[in-house]
Parts: sequence; structure tokens; C-alpha cells
Amino acid sequence: MKIITIILILACLHIHGWSQVAPQKYFVEFIDKKDSPYAINRPNEFLSQRAIERRQRQGIPVVANDIPVNQGYVNRVREYGVEVLTRSKWFNGITIYTLNSMVIDSILRLPFVKRVLKSDNDNFINDLNSVNKFTLEEVSLKVLNTGSDLTPNRYNSNSGYNYGPSYNQIHMLKGDSLHKLGYRGEGMIIAVLDAGFLNADTLSAFDSLRANNQILGTRDFVKPGNNVYHEYEHGMEVLSCMGGNLPGKLVGTAPKASYWLLRSEDFNSEFLIEEYNWVSAAEFADSAGVDIINSSLGYTRFDDPVLNHTCQDMNGNTTPVTKGANLAASKGILVVNSAGNSGTSDWHCVSAPADAFSVLSVAAVDSNGIRAPFSSLGEATLRIKPNVASMGKGAVVASTIGSVMYNNGTSFSSPIMAGLAACLWQAAPSWDNFTLIRAIELSSNQVSHPDSLLGFGIPDFIRALQHAGVCVEKQTGSVKCFPNPFNERLSVRIPAHISEEYEVVLLNTLGMNILTSHFTADREGENEFFIDDPGVLPNGTYMLRVSGTDFQATAKVVKTGH
Repeated sequence: MKIITIILILACLHIHGWSQVAPQKYFVEFIDKKDSPYAINRPNEFLSQRAIERRQRQGIPVVANDIPVNQGYVNRVREYGVEVLTRSKWFNGITIYTLNSMVIDSILRLPFVKRVLKSDNDNFINDLNSVNKFTLEEVSLKVLNTGSDLTPNRYNSNSGYNYGPSYNQIHMLKGDSLHKLGYRGEGMIIAVLDAGFLNADTLSAFDSLRANNQILGTRDFVKPGNNVYHEYEHGMEVLSCMGGNLPGKLVGTAPKASYWLLRSEDFNSEFLIEEYNWVSAAEFADSAGVDIINSSLGYTRFDDPVLNHTCQDMNGNTTPVTKGANLAASKGILVVNSAGNSGTSDWHCVSAPADAFSVLSVAAVDSNGIRAPFSSLGEATLRIKPNVASMGKGAVVASTIGSVMYNNGTSFSSPIMAGLAACLWQAAPSWDNFTLIRAIELSSNQVSHPDSLLGFGIPDFIRALQHAGVCVEKQTGSVKCFPNPFNERLSVRIPAHISEEYEVVLLNTLGMNILTSHFTADREGENEFFIDDPGVLPNGTYMLRVSGTDFQATAKVVKTGH
């Protein structure tokens, strides 16, 4: 992706200076919101009812940064012949476009204008905590570009969905079990911030979303009024990981959720303005009442080395996009972000806003749960980044030609996670966004030893669901044990799901636990597990109990002498 040099500027005390956030584009920051017609005690005038209810449900007050920018200030700036592109109530400013750079000095002299961006003054950069630029988190290495090579109809599920090859990426997180329990994202709204949603209005992968009016609307913050379905395909691929439904090929993690499709990234160029686009899009998502933001975007380095981020900048609250993500979370929204695809480059650390304190950042693993080498590294000290991991290497996504393909990138591990987070929140509606994050972390397979590669590890959403006090009824099944009676070795065969972990417990007639073991199924269908007796197990009758995520079976076995 082409990255264009950006020059930042500051207006200091007696020195009037300015510069562009992109060619002919500038960010104008206001000093206050004085004389606004809005008030925090009348939030229904600038927030949707759903946004208000989200705040009420989580005990979040409406505050000054919720109030829109002063329209009078906007009108005065517009009088200079500039085009107003976007607004940011959180940053209290607007982005503008003008071919006449001479008007910027005049705008800067307006009494209500605090500054227009510039970067030739270190004090300004420090004042904004190192404002820098970001890049689209787009590695997306296309392994296959046709659905014909994907294994068809291999994985039917008792969840009611025929996941096809997308089964692995859902089952790894026990998402199919969550779906089986009836949690498929109904009533949840997800905003997708990305670079475009090419053909999502016609592709069959999204037939269900369109038929059921689950796409609530679109907005373009790069070119206001533009058609996001005519832009880059990355957002369409991301959306398919959550909302796609092609039986036997691809099922998303939240097929019943509703979606806002918001374009904040211009894939053809990289300028500072896109950070503000992201924040404006997040503000819109907040006002519209979304529950979750998925952002498969990342911000690191630029053509001009002076403007580069460093890994030290990824400290949780420095870049504008990171600050915007934290503000979105402060409104009760769960923000899920890709950790980054720079694990094998000299820039190896997580990108912004995945570094944000309040963001659930997602690393990538392959179908075996092994970390993908490209997945960016974080830290595991006082702050765990990335937080968790899901499948991003060989993920199944929709293609622009109407079928599906395998694709690589944390761009896909993030929406896979975000969709299941929506299903979990559906099951636990009283939780706030931080409780949701913690439940996901606590359910993960590295919760006792988090690291800088996968954070807390790969979540188990059924375990996370149990944190909500939801009773998860296990399916009663049967096991085959032979020989029975046995003496030195007992073979146990169970119907299993590939990659699922099972616990095997041997109880004596008093109900005492004599032996506990675990094994992971390596195939779909019948798997065999052995219990070996080293000669210390007394002769007698025992109860064998086998438990999985949604499976439980018992069998009586007899131990005889040698």
C-alpha cells in the first residue's frame, strides 16, 4: 500500500503556522463548545435511544465530549469557501478540504479556533502525545482464490449450520457450541470500520444479511456520500467472517447480528486525516447505538521517517486513533482490533489502536492453534497485548468472485473474535464491555501464563458463557470401552469434534477420583484414548466419565488381575 508523507503543523502563541493532514485537507480544532444548542441533560437530541440505553445499562453518564461541535463555528469556517468533510465531537474539531491554502491563516486567526495541525514544532507533538499516522492492517496473503479447491460439505454441525471449511475457525473458539445454544448475534449491532466493502451488496455470501435487513446502513468518511460497495474488498472479506452465510462453504461467527458498514480508510493513499476519519466513524457508531466495533486496521510507520511511530509509542493512549478507541470504549462499546501483521518485520510490535488499554486486540493462529509468524508481538508485563488469539492464518473468507477463499492476516482473526463476542454478549446482556473482555480472557488457554505472542491465548466461548452463570447442558452420549474387563490397558473410543479437549475421569465405587487425564481429538468422529495401568490400580468396578465442551458420557468398567 502506498504510504504518503504527511507534514504536521502547529499554531503556537504568536506564530501562526499550519499544514495539511492530507493534500488540500486540514484538521481544525476548536477551543470550546460554547453557545451549543445541545445539553447533556437532553441526550436524545444528539444520541439515538439505543446509544442512551447502552450508557444507562452500563452506568455511563452523558458528558461534554458527547455534545456535537458548535455548528456556528463550523459555519464560520465554511464561509472561507472550504468543504467540511467530517466532524469530531470527541476531538472538538472538523476536517476540511480546500484548494486555496491561503485561507488557512485566516481560519487560524478566528477566536474560537485553537489550532490547525502542524508538525514542525515538537511542543505540539508532545501536547498531543505524539500524534502520528497509521497504515491499513492489510497483509491478507491470498492462498487460494477459488472456492472449488475448498473441501465441500465436510463439516455439518448440530448447531444447525453447515460450516464447510469455516468450521475450524469457529470450532476452535467453541463458537459452534455457542450457536447451538441459540446465541448467534440476534439483537446485537456491530460496526465494521474498514477500507471498503466491494460487492457486499450483491455477493451471495451476504444474501441472508440483505434479506433480513441486517445491514443497517453505510457511511463513507473518506468521501462523504460515496458508495462503499464500490471501494476496496478488504472490508467485505472482514464482514464475511462475522455475517457471511454460504452453507457448506462459509458461516460467520455472528450470522444473526446487524451491521453498520463504515469506510474510514483510503486504501489508495495514507494520510493523517484517516486517523480522524476513524474517530469520526467511531463517533457515528456510538451515536447509532452499536454494541461492538471491529477494526481490522493498524497504524505504524510512514514514508517520512520523522513521522514514524516507535514501539514505545504503542503504550495504550498516545496516537489519535488509540485515544479515539479508548473514548469509544468509555461509551460502553466493545472495540475489537487486529493486533497487526508485522511479527516478521523490523517493526514487530502491535499497531495502534490495538495497543489501547480498553481494546480487545487479537493475534492470529493457524488451524492447529499455533501462532502465525506474521502476528505482531506485544507485551506481557502490567499490560497484556495482544489480549487473545483466533484463527488468522488460512482463514476462510468470501471472495469477490462469489465463492470463498483462504486468506491470512490478523485482519480476519479480529472479526472472527468480534462476532463471537457479540454472541456472548447476547447471552449476558447485563455485562459491561470490560466484563465481557475479562470473561473472554479468563476462558482462554493461556490464562495462567499470558505472553507477548498470544496474550491470554485462544478463548473457549462456552467457558466464557459459564462466567455469566448460564447453564450449559451437555449432550449425553456413549463411549466404547474394551476389553472390558481389562487388566493392563483400557481402550476408550468416543465420538468427538476435531481439536476439542476431553477430560477422562476414573471413579471408584465410593465416587472418589482415582485417575484424571486429558486428550485432544485429532479427527472428526470416533477417537481412541488409552488408560494404562502400571499395576497399582486395585481390581474392582469403576465408573468412567468422559466430558467435553458439550458432551458427557459415562461407562462402567471392570479391572481384573494380571
